[in-house]
Amino acid sequence: MARTIPRLELSRLQILAFRRRAGSLDERLPSGARSLRRAAWAGLQDSVPRAALLSIHARVEGTSSTSWEHPSLVQLWGPRYSDYVIASRDLPIFSLGRLAEDARRRARAHDTAHRLHAFLDGRRMPFGQAGRAMGVPPNSLRYASPTGTVLLRWDGARQPIIWTVAPTDMDPGHARLELARRYLHIFGPATAASFGRWAGIRGAEANSAFAALASMLTPASTPIGDAWILASDEEVFRAPPGPAAPARFLPSGDAYYLLWGADRGIVVPEARRRAALWTTRVWPGALLVGGEIAGTWRRSAAVVSIDAWRRLSPAEREAVEAEAMSLPLGLASPVTVHCN
Repeated sequence: MARTIPRLELSRLQILAFRRRAGSLDERLPSGARSLRRAAWAGLQDSVPRAALLSIHARVEGTSSTSWEHPSLVQLWGPRYSDYVIASRDLPIFSLGRLAEDARRRARAHDTAHRLHAFLDGRRMPFGQAGRAMGVPPNSLRYASPTGTVLLRWDGARQPIIWTVAPTDMDPGHARLELARRYLHIFGPATAASFGRWAGIRGAEANSAFAALASMLTPASTPIGDAWILASDEEVFRAPPGPAAPARFLPSGDAYYLLWGADRGIVVPEARRRAALWTTRVWPGALLVGGEIAGTWRRSAAVVSIDAWRRLSPAEREAVEAEAMSLPLGLASPVTVHCN
């Protein structure tokens, strides 16, 4: 008979404590390439200019305005074809891990990659210029990214510059399983459906990945339903939470709240607050205070504007202001904080 694994009962606070710990948000990592890779374990979305840099700042000590350009990091069109910063050694995971199993879609990816490689012929070029010269919609070049042969650089001011690199020999199936493990470690407890939505892959492909990982998973019961965690993470889920950081500024698209549907209810239980954080347009940043999202924030040049959801204590306000002042914005003038 198959062995039945007891379902682990997890509270909201246990889940948040685990995600902060797994995401290195309670205590910053020491500076260096190893920590940058850890900070980018599930990728750093950079669709909003320099969001990846601010995600690094929330997790790694000594972050400067150029940390996103560290030699150990690269940019690509990653999950859901969004701009991501990842560790260069993890390129196969975030590209081949999303390569379609469907023969027609896989052929389209490889054909686009081959034509782009032949056209560029070692050059680097704005993707809009490349697409027009090739006679295709520039956005269609994104479909080549799951082959692992297309990189980009976007500084936030101009069009991304793209170029091609040699393919890797990692098996796409192995890459997808590692991508799913990464997702479970950073976003767990999770389901195959939530993994598929985050990665931008079809439901059947996500289900297959979870089925292949079955021996490594533990079932969990959460306030929003049943899900799965990595069995290797169970001990950390059960451990008493450590002290949360006084304040962290998380940018739009940060992995801590890159969620959809019912999953958002774990991070922000109040519906009206969820509407303020996950807007229909560009999401604002999330202000993390003492381990809970306590408001949203935006910046304009040197001004950081905070919409607090509750009254901050003097100590909390001091911590928030100090964190804001440390943001690596690369500005000549000092940061000004407006807290509503």
